[in-house]
Amino acid sequence: MKKNRMLNVEKNSHSHVHAHEHPHEHTKDVVNRLAKASGHLDSVKRMVENGRDCSDVLIQLSAVIAALKSTGKVILEDHIEHCIVDAVKEGDEVAIDNLKKAIDRFLK
Repeated sequence: MKKNRMLNVEKNSHSHVHAHEHPHEHTKDVVNRLAKASGHLDSVKRMVENGRDCSDVLIQLSAVIAALKSTGKVILEDHIEHCIVDAVKEGDEVAIDNLKKAIDRFLK
């Protein structure tokens, strides 16, 4: 089974670039989850256009948000297992700082 590979480039405000390549074992899963969430979001849009009950729209919208958060958790796990492990081995504090910023924004 061929593993997907992706180039990961992270930048901070000082234009330092942390780049490395590694396998992303969950790429197919993430893409499928995003496609599914996108389809659900399109359905929510149609519900609004068709004047559906606000409660129904909010319930469906919450399902889309939950699906995106779940997808984000998969990406975060992959990032920690690969990118951050490599960054720690290399002593790359910028990547660790970027992770902290990403987690902060993801949890808002």
